Amino acid sequence: MNIGKIKVQSIVSNAYASVLTEVIGAPKSLFVAGELPSERIPTVAIIGTRRPSSYGVEQTERFAGALAKAGVIVVSGLALGVDSIAHKAALDNGGITLAVLANGLHRIYPATHIGLAEQIVQRGGAIISEYELGEEPRKYSFLARNRIVSGISDAVLVVEAADRSGTFSTVTHAISQNKEVFAIPGPLTSLQSAGPNRLIQQGAHVALEPNDILEIIAPHLIGKPTQLSLAMSPLEQLILELIAKGIRDGEELLAESGVEASEFLQAMTMMELSGTIKALGNNKWTNG
Repeated sequence: MNIGKIKVQSIVSNAYASVLTEVIGAPKSLFVAGELPSERIPTVAIIGTRRPSSYGVEQTERFAGALAKAGVIVVSGLALGVDSIAHKAALDNGGITLAVLANGLHRIYPATHIGLAEQIVQRGGAIISEYELGEEPRKYSFLARNRIVSGISDAVLVVEAADRSGTFSTVTHAISQNKEVFAIPGPLTSLQSAGPNRLIQQGAHVALEPNDILEIIAPHLIGKPTQLSLAMSPLEQLILELIAKGIRDGEELLAESGVEASEFLQAMTMMELSGTIKALGNNKWTNG
């Protein structure tokens, strides 16, 4: 397993994670592999069943991919099913994703997702946990983890879940934390759509398009151009392409660009001023 150095991050000292101070029973600090953003960025938790239908897979990929491409951080729990699909879709679209574990970061659970966890870290995201190294996953820790998943997010999106599902633990936390709750409707005959349909009946926002979420939590991201501008220099276009491929570190971007440091820094400065790219802290970058 290669998820890099594990750090202890105070939630008070990090502007992105400080939202967790509002969570009941909030941990004073998090164990972090990778990098948390240094400032608050719109964040959506995407959750659901461990056994999604083909419809659930399609919608998870659609929403997670579009939100990540728009600049939203995608959060989930690295579990089988909807969680891992959401993480992968975010990465495939050049976005950043965070995984919240229910155990210490000495191990990745489930073990089948070690490679995915490594990709999350390598591409500018993070694996986080409130649990000490050495603590193994327990039934209660998964339920407790859910308050962190919702607490660090601005909204929670339920893709597919049975009417009586553990997914509703996260939804309950989200409601108590005054987070926005969205659900993707599905066929009335589908047991996996019973949960989202019930949530909509009870007042959750209907999510038909990714923009339905952006309109409420981040309207400034709607219609943001995702194609390269013709006004950009070839170097600026190259930098955007490298970031879209998952290269976040400034030193790596410089090396891959193949230009002098002064030319590279000038391009980065102009792109940051224009909002084309955004600093995440610790010389990490994402598309603006």
